Amino acid sequence: MKLSIVDIAPVRSGSTATEAYQHTVELAQAAERLGYSRFWVAEHHGLADSIASTTPEVLVSHLAAKTSEIRIGSGTVLLNHYSPFKVAETFASLDALAPGRIDLGLGRATGMPAADRALRSGVPHQRSGDDHAEKVEETARHLYGAFPDDHPYDDIEIPRSPDTVPETWVLGSSPASAEIAGELGLPYAFAAFIRPTVAEAAMETYRDHFETSEFDAGLDDPHSALAVNAACAETDREAARLRASSEAAYRRMQRGAFGPPPTVEEAIDELGGVPDPTPESLAPDEWPRAISGSPDTLATLLDEMTDAVGADEVVVQNLVEDPDDRIRSHELLAEGVGLTPR
Repeated sequence: MKLSIVDIAPVRSGSTATEAYQHTVELAQAAERLGYSRFWVAEHHGLADSIASTTPEVLVSHLAAKTSEIRIGSGTVLLNHYSPFKVAETFASLDALAPGRIDLGLGRATGMPAADRALRSGVPHQRSGDDHAEKVEETARHLYGAFPDDHPYDDIEIPRSPDTVPETWVLGSSPASAEIAGELGLPYAFAAFIRPTVAEAAMETYRDHFETSEFDAGLDDPHSALAVNAACAETDREAARLRASSEAAYRRMQRGAFGPPPTVEEAIDELGGVPDPTPESLAPDEWPRAISGSPDTLATLLDEMTDAVGADEVVVQNLVEDPDDRIRSHELLAEGVGLTPR
């Protein structure tokens, strides 16, 4: 199984963004050592007291310099806020700095209203919100030099590696994003930690709409990843304790309460006890937003989940509050699925 990580650089209570970034660096270095395939960083805005991952392009550059082999990328760049050309320029430059190691995950989302307004400030001709497919395609055409000869952008050149191109993914949590990825012939990652019960339909949509890409993306067949929130510990019971932080954070988000991630003890108190261990088998329409288990339990669950939707890779989000426990969780999961350490 190809296993990867997506990180949000969580800011602990009483901590700082500087410390959060250092924990992200340490996690990326651990992921490389353990044999993970990719390390992605998310994009969130207006949540500085809880999430420091606001600018994936900055973190990708730093993480690529702090590692040597693992692929580094965005999970995701929120394309609704940006110019496709600027995103393509940025990630082509990153790929030139770390040739053959850069992933560009493209998605869209809205967040804190004030932050969304600030991101649009000074942009008088902002595109409509329903042009995401066009923006994804335009970004890919800039990266792969795939504009028709008579297109106004055909003559634009961007600094790039002479031999490689950022691996461009479409990320999403709905069949709509899956359709975009399929029609462009790009790899697709589905965020099951956002809408887990839609995963099967989205992946089927991706395969149904897949067309061999006109871009030099190296795909003749569909290629997909399933992104899950997973906590791993020595036993199913201990893993359920760690999962409590994710469960409590989601409940807080539902009622509009944002802030640093709760410690395990705070989460268990808010939840009224330790969550039940995740069952060792789950039907797709029963998937929760977060799963947990021992290395053997999670290896079995991830095999079942990828088989159910036909995914080729797994991307793990881990919201365990303590950085040492977070790394240990990824270590145990790597052992469970049999990753080969570098």
